Amino acid sequence: MTHGIRVSRKRVERLMREAGISGLALRKRGRTTIRVPGVRVADDLVERQFRPAAPNVLWIADMTYLRTWEGWLYLAAVQDAYSRRIVGWSMADHMRAELVVDALQMGIARRRPDPGLIHHSDQGSQYVSVAFGQAAGRAGIARSMGSRGDCFDNAVAESFFATLKKELVHRQTWPTRRELTSEVFEYIEAFYNPIRRHSTLGMLSPIQYEEQTPSLTPNS
Repeated sequence: MTHGIRVSRKRVERLMREAGISGLALRKRGRTTIRVPGVRVADDLVERQFRPAAPNVLWIADMTYLRTWEGWLYLAAVQDAYSRRIVGWSMADHMRAELVVDALQMGIARRRPDPGLIHHSDQGSQYVSVAFGQAAGRAGIARSMGSRGDCFDNAVAESFFATLKKELVHRQTWPTRRELTSEVFEYIEAFYNPIRRHSTLGMLSPIQYEEQTPSLTPNS
């Protein structure tokens, strides 16, 4: 029983079969992390502790690629680990450093975090670039990076991308990057942040969860 409703796996299967619907299966994720040999990366300041006590304490970032008929559309996202809210994002037809810089700057402009915020990512070349380091440094943001080849060190970001692809991207084909860009924008801003419920948030959406947070300032 969950939320006062008695359910079982067989009952769910029967109801879905009668309604003509089926579950969505995850697809294998490709490789977007390209490392630069010999470049010093940031220490792991998080160590898989993804539940900060307040907003704007820990941001999780990653990037992925989405298929269209025109070619790949690359998406970089920054997520507040406290509420799972996507605070910054950027899309482009390339994987250059400005993709992740733009996502970070959107988050900074929206949230105006105090100095000391931790930004956690993988060791991709975009996140160890001079441009990204300068953007983080100007905002007083401390960089953190997980270990090589371990998806669990960035599990929160991985989970968001898996959800996005399962619920939106993989449900149809996309003729143009422009069309998919528009739909991803709608998914993040009109559904994921304000409406989509999360079990880790007590079945609230990210925005609903933040609205119940007394310590969240108007600028956040």
